[in-house]
Amino acid sequence: MTDDWVLDAAARDAAYDLKASYFFYVDTQQWQKLRGLFTDDARFEGFAFEGEGPDAFVRGVAGLLTGARSVHQGSLPRFRAQSDSLVRARWSMQDYLTWPPGSVSFRGNSAPDLSGIRGYGYYDEEYRRTSDGWRIAFLRLTRLRIDLLHGPHTEDMSGALPPDLDWLP
Repeated sequence: MTDDWVLDAAARDAAYDLKASYFFYVDTQQWQKLRGLFTDDARFEGFAFEGEGPDAFVRGVAGLLTGARSVHQGSLPRFRAQSDSLVRARWSMQDYLTWPPGSVSFRGNSAPDLSGIRGYGYYDEEYRRTSDGWRIAFLRLTRLRIDLLHGPHTEDMSGALPPDLDWLP
């Protein structure tokens, strides 16, 4: 693959699967499975917590989302093959995170009634082919907008079917 506009179907499908798994594991708080999506030397930029490497990243996500609910959505991906073993991607993203009022400070914003965010932006990523399959080697979150949410949030989850964590291996 010398032309950066060419991406074979298997690599594209692997990238889709990685990103879908990333969102699912974050929103269902499956931290060990989330860690398995990254190369050991993966790099991260633009997140609301500090730390180098995939273990620190997963700890940071877990810490931010302890006691919280999250919904992440990605759409309109663009892919470019850099080589036969490296693919770059950009995903449009939206996230919606809620937590008990006043329990989280987000990027220096704190208030007794701060209870979540609604964010919009992009994920820039690199996927690398490894002996264990494709993995995320770089993940950058850029944001165009963050709406701070204040006050209590009411949810009616009665009758809602929870996700089946074992539906897809």
